[in-house]
Amino acid sequence: MSTDIRIKKGLNIKLVGAAEHTTTKAVLSNVYALNLNDFHGITPKMLLKKGDEVKVGDALFYNKNREDMLFVSPVSGELVEIERGERRKILSLKILADKKQESLEHKVPNIEGASASEIKELLLKSGCWPFIKQRPYDIIADPDATPKAIFISGYATAPLAADLDYVLQGKEAELQAAITALAKLTPGKVHVSVGKSSNNPLGSLKGITLHKVSGPHPAGLVGTLINKVDPINKGETVWTLAPQDLVLIGGLLLTGKFNPERTIALVGSSVKTPKYYTTKIGAEIATFLYASGVNGDNFRVINGDALTGTQTAPDGYLGFYANVVTALPEGDDYEFFGWNKPIFNKISSTRALTFSWLFPNKKYDLNTNTNGEHRAFVVTGAYEKVFPLDIYPMQLLKACMVKDLDEMEQLGLYEVAPEDFSLTEFICISKQPHQEIIREGLDLLYKEIG
Repeated sequence: MSTDIRIKKGLNIKLVGAAEHTTTKAVLSNVYALNLNDFHGITPKMLLKKGDEVKVGDALFYNKNREDMLFVSPVSGELVEIERGERRKILSLKILADKKQESLEHKVPNIEGASASEIKELLLKSGCWPFIKQRPYDIIADPDATPKAIFISGYATAPLAADLDYVLQGKEAELQAAITALAKLTPGKVHVSVGKSSNNPLGSLKGITLHKVSGPHPAGLVGTLINKVDPINKGETVWTLAPQDLVLIGGLLLTGKFNPERTIALVGSSVKTPKYYTTKIGAEIATFLYASGVNGDNFRVINGDALTGTQTAPDGYLGFYANVVTALPEGDDYEFFGWNKPIFNKISSTRALTFSWLFPNKKYDLNTNTNGEHRAFVVTGAYEKVFPLDIYPMQLLKACMVKDLDEMEQLGLYEVAPEDFSLTEFICISKQPHQEIIREGLDLLYKEIG
């Protein structure tokens, strides 16, 4: 039995360049990399040195604050570079892949009979634990915490997001194994959302509480699901996972091997043939970006979707959590007097000089231009129209900016992650970096209270 959740507040950003339902195996990379910025809040301690040989699943480093939380290699080969920044901070690790891949094999307990401690131990030593995030603070989950529930969103509403109904087809066994194991880690429920009319394999799993969601973005964000089902109060913890990360965890439980393979969507109007590619975590983006062809050379590559992803170079590497790679035209040109004439080729949540509200199904070819300069917050009430959470977005942002811990707590910062403010950032006429403000607020709250 499922429950229906209908989201009314939000905005669908329909862009040109959605991926066709065609999957191609990407060319194998020579070098794979882990960007340590993907693991927010983790202080790494290296277990290996430059020149060491590794197998798939061998530990590269561990969390300084939790020595049994290991981060592993996605391929077998040689650790050829440890890139460091200021004060010798480790920025990335690069591995030259072998022609023949060898994997470390773990002893896997019987899933049905395994205890919570056995499941945790396996996930920690195998390198799969970092796929589990926690709220509050939107960081890698604390293994010592007991979450009141686990949330998984199988409804993707972000612009040009991968179609999970398509990507997860044939992965039912891995998904079920992961759900069965994770259910042992919480005394509460495992909440899973799917689209109201979708054919997502997540909807047929056992041991879940199913929610059918409809409505515009951000209806598909896990933060929206949490807010509508079981909001977080002070002192409570919930865990979240992405569906494709469930597949990796399930694969480990069924085979005993860490398999970093992903099906990613290459999307965006700068891509000639947007489609899906099978590749591995940390692969060179160029191995599939240029295989699809690109329009011109003035474009931006984003690890993730257009709203929440991180900018990377065309010869960069696939992020640890990325399921989408977006390529959009670089917005480095400016329209003369563009602010004082009717606009037909841009999306807006208002009706001032724009006409996108007349064409709700039109797809737009947008670039990365912010169409304005950074300025002080202007109170317009626009954020509340696209923000479905039971939270005051403007007030919370200002509380984070002035570092008022009491206000941050009372206004619901425990419940949110930066991605929950991606849409308000998109429509912000003040061009304020909402996600960055929320991230800094969460870090401060964690440092002072968490």
